[in-house]
Amino acid sequence: MPDPAIHIAGLTKSYGDVQALRGVDISIAKGEFFGLLGPNGAGKTTIINILTGLVFKDNGSTSVFGRDTVTDYRFTRSKIGIAAQELSVDWFFPIEKLLYFQAGYYGIEPKNAMNNINDLLSRMGLENKRGARLRQLSGGMKRRFQLAKALVHDPDIIILDEPTAGVDVELRRDLWQYLRDVHSNGKTILLTTHYIEEAEMLCENVAIIDEGKILKEGSPKALTQELGKAGITVQLNHTPADLVQYLAGFTYTQEKNRLHFVVKDPDSAMPKIIHELSKSDVHIQNIATSSSSLEDVFLDITGKGINE
Repeated sequence: MPDPAIHIAGLTKSYGDVQALRGVDISIAKGEFFGLLGPNGAGKTTIINILTGLVFKDNGSTSVFGRDTVTDYRFTRSKIGIAAQELSVDWFFPIEKLLYFQAGYYGIEPKNAMNNINDLLSRMGLENKRGARLRQLSGGMKRRFQLAKALVHDPDIIILDEPTAGVDVELRRDLWQYLRDVHSNGKTILLTTHYIEEAEMLCENVAIIDEGKILKEGSPKALTQELGKAGITVQLNHTPADLVQYLAGFTYTQEKNRLHFVVKDPDSAMPKIIHELSKSDVHIQNIATSSSSLEDVFLDITGKGINE
């Protein structure tokens, strides 16, 4: 098996009396879109800072493509582009020059650097702002600049720390589409977010983290199915006396002629329910499905909402 793009084992970190990470284990395959989903203060940024050498770990190991991020830091950092929450650049240079400097840090030849910069400024809708200073940009433009800065050296791994925090809905969806395009080109993406919809829409797999611990990991679909709180509601024209014999294999509640089924996968359960009901003399007047979300999963395993 090839080495994973990112491998984290037994990672711990404390800040004084505050234990930020409590034995985190994560493995992210090459080309995977992986999400760290959790509230503010859960430990997401600490994990990223350790991976990129900004924070020293207490215990555990972190590697990129099989090489240790501490002992082989030159290699591992060259493979990563990070769009951090906070801006850490010189505010007095034009953004084009800032991107040029960033490419230079990674040894990109000037001609190739300018080609990358021109492409990124165009894709991010910042072409007309190339001569602007950072303080002249709106909040959304600053977010787009951060993403361009992470991509300017064409890294194999892209780390996005709350990339759409504070941006409007339209820009958020534009950034989502761009990230899908980047991912389709084979890039490995690690996304931290506390937006449920963002993780559901983008990530192939997610790890739910709270208070420095990974509580659950898997694909959004698998996690929501495992929770088992999805449902199918069927409205009948009447309820036959022998209904129970047709639905013996299902868990459901009944309110007059309305039946509500608790299922793990509504798509696969619905044809079976319809088939069984068709054996009786009832007519289905209406049928509706409801699905669990990652919000439900988070609430179920932590006992609180993600923004509490």
